Amino acid sequence: MERKAQWYSSCKSVQRLIQRLSVFLLSEIKLANQGNVVMVWATNTESGFEFQTWGENRRMPVDLDGLRLVSFSPIENQ
Repeated sequence: MERKAQWYSSCKSVQRLIQRLSVFLLSEIKLANQGNVVMVWATNTESGFEFQTWGENRRMPVDLDGLRLVSFSPIENQ
């Protein structure tokens, strides 16, 4: 499988990027008064990833003995 783009950086610059993106995304969601965002990035943890959500979202982070998992809320009106 060919990858079209790759980005490598230090941990601190990734954290800064995530922080800046989160501020931008949160302001856009508040401005539109709708929507949701799930941002996922690779880490060197047991689960291999970390994520953050904004807006009305069914995905919720769950920490199970250091292992980061994704839990889904029930779908409303079904």
